[in-house]
Amino acid sequence: MTHRGFSHIGLSTLNLDKTREFYEDVLGFKPVVADTITVQEGGYLRHMFFDVGRGQLIAFLEPNGVPDVPTKYDAGINRGLGVPAGFYHFAFEAGSAAALAEKRDELRAKGVEVTDIADHGWAKSIYFKDPNGLSLEYCCVVRNLTTEDAAMQERFTIPRSALELNNTVSAKVPAARAASGIRGSISTSPRLRRPGSMRSKGSSPN
Repeated sequence: MTHRGFSHIGLSTLNLDKTREFYEDVLGFKPVVADTITVQEGGYLRHMFFDVGRGQLIAFLEPNGVPDVPTKYDAGINRGLGVPAGFYHFAFEAGSAAALAEKRDELRAKGVEVTDIADHGWAKSIYFKDPNGLSLEYCCVVRNLTTEDAAMQERFTIPRSALELNNTVSAKVPAARAASGIRGSISTSPRLRRPGSMRSKGSSPN
């Protein structure tokens, strides 16, 4: 069997209506399946799948009065586990660096708090959160990956705050080796900006 990517990723929410509003109206993902599921022992579930592209889906399950399921829990995953925001996150494909910049501007225009573009050397990303507190990302690969990329080695030095995906960071990092074997350095700055906020002096133009 050949690899065909994800069928779907299943997540949970305590507010499916607000989640639908965000994923459909803000991100533009069309709902394709919506179920109400009765639980025999009591209560019910609401289940909705969104098409995120290339036939891949993301689903949210909302429990209502189901026995032994808490009425309140942290659907943001990282907060509930007490780990940094970057540990569990979900990345959508942007397609190109130009499309990534357009998506950043589009999200900011819709009132979403989103970072500036972070340059990882082999890819570029922006980060933001959904109403559940889930860490989300749009990403694009900017060059072909090599066997060198797959070899475990030190590549980055970052401040602890960078793991939260919401603080201004400016770290010099070793760039991935080019085919010639020459190393350079790049700067990453995933800086969260509120829509309409002023750019700080000396910040990246991304």
